[in-house]
Amino acid sequence: MSPSTRNQLPGTITCITPGEIMALVDVHLTGGQDLTAAITPSAVEELGLAEGTTVNALVTATHISLATPPVEELPLHNRLPGKVTGIATGGAMASVKIAVEGGALTAAVTRDATTDLALTLGVPVVALVEATEVALTTTT
Repeated sequence: MSPSTRNQLPGTITCITPGEIMALVDVHLTGGQDLTAAITPSAVEELGLAEGTTVNALVTATHISLATPPVEELPLHNRLPGKVTGIATGGAMASVKIAVEGGALTAAVTRDATTDLALTLGVPVVALVEATEVALTTTT
C-alpha cells in the first residue's frame, strides 16, 4: 500500500526513546538533517522499529509551518532549512514547495502567511514540524 502523503523523507533510525504513552524516534534523513517522530509504543513494536531501521518520515502538507530564519527561539525539534521553489496561491490558502537537503517538501499555508513572510522563489525558509505530526513507514 502506498500512502497519499507527498512529503516522504527517507532516513535511518538512530535512537528510540521508549515511553508509556509515546516513544520518541530519532531519524537521520538521507539529506543529513535529523527529524524526531513521536509515535505510540505499539507502532514501534508493530513496525519492528530499531536503531538502524530504514524508514520514510511522512508529514502532510497542512502540518508544516514555515518561518524565515533565524528560528533558534522556537521550541521545536524538527526544523528543516530550505529554499522556496514554487508558490501556488488560491483564495485563502497557498501551496509552497521547498527544496531541502536530500528532498523536497510541500507546505499548505494561508495566503496571508506567504505575504507576511514575503515568500518568493529562492527565499530561505525553515519548515517546522511537531514530532507528533511525523508518521513513519518502513521501507521494503
